[in-house]
Amino acid sequence: MNWYEILNIDTIATPALLVFPERIKLNIQRMLEISGDVNRLRPHTKTHKTAEVIKLQQEVGINKFKCATIAEAELLAKCGAKEILLAMQPVAENINRFFKLKETYPNSYFSTLVDNDLILEQINKLAGKKSMKVGLWMDVNVGMNRTGIVPDEKAFKLFKSLIASENIIAEGFHVYDGHLRNPNFNQRKKDCDTAFEKVLLLKAKLEKESFNVKHIIAGGSPSFPVHALRDDVDLSPGTTLLWDAGYGDLFPEMKMLHAAVLVTRIISKPSEGILCLDLGHKSLASEMPFPRVKFLKPNDFEQISQSEEHFVVKTKTPEKYNIGDVFYAVPMHICPTVAKYQELKVVKNNAVVGTWDVVARNQKITI
Repeated sequence: MNWYEILNIDTIATPALLVFPERIKLNIQRMLEISGDVNRLRPHTKTHKTAEVIKLQQEVGINKFKCATIAEAELLAKCGAKEILLAMQPVAENINRFFKLKETYPNSYFSTLVDNDLILEQINKLAGKKSMKVGLWMDVNVGMNRTGIVPDEKAFKLFKSLIASENIIAEGFHVYDGHLRNPNFNQRKKDCDTAFEKVLLLKAKLEKESFNVKHIIAGGSPSFPVHALRDDVDLSPGTTLLWDAGYGDLFPEMKMLHAAVLVTRIISKPSEGILCLDLGHKSLASEMPFPRVKFLKPNDFEQISQSEEHFVVKTKTPEKYNIGDVFYAVPMHICPTVAKYQELKVVKNNAVVGTWDVVARNQKITI
């Protein structure tokens, strides 16, 4: 029997997302090996959104985490995480929610990102009203062009403003280079080093004028092995915990294991050569082009369409397949797929033995 197959599959309603704790533990160990020091790791929570995966990391000494939402931050605090970075610049009501986190969970140290003067001023002003100090990281844009400030003269002035703000603790730089995904490690390292050079130049310029850049957090899953080769840089992989088919195909040298698997069934054979599985938009992230999953057993499926409840494939051998047949698949992108499930099915020794609630899939827990 293959590692991902389930003995009690007849008791499992599909679609479902299976997780394999022993494989997650091995991925955590691999993260430790690559980083070289547990204190350098600040893994992202957005991939799994579950208390159990947080605790598996805490068991090996990981105490710093990154997250993307207030709900994820609250989940981390409920798990007793010591340092929690909200790696999404808060605006409007989310600024108030961020302060509520600090007030509700005083045993965790919360920080967040800024990339402009407006939000810096709003956070600094509110912190003053509440007699608080807030840790802020300057979000640096090194080419992904999604968030952050380009490391130029404006960034120089913004960081000086962080340091000058009375109620702000200037933590350092946050640098995300998720656009650098060359499958060749040497080329990926070259690309990453080129992008990061501007960050180092900005840091040197600030420190020449006696403005201390205390810390740098850099990279996502594809680039964290490159940043691990640097001195004094914290690392923030996330997808590495569960892994997926997209990164698995691109970065085999990282030696991560697939630890989350979709299980689905054929629900219809509507016409000759066409099969429909129960893996629609509500069960599988649809932002990727086809193929959106990698089936774990050989087949001749051509993935052709997906809708709310349905996943349609074309086959040249329809006679091989029957309604009700079970298939296991790894999503091309695991992070948004996890968010579609209220619970994950926990697998040990080829049997589902329990569930993990995906607590932070919602926008709100209590705050």
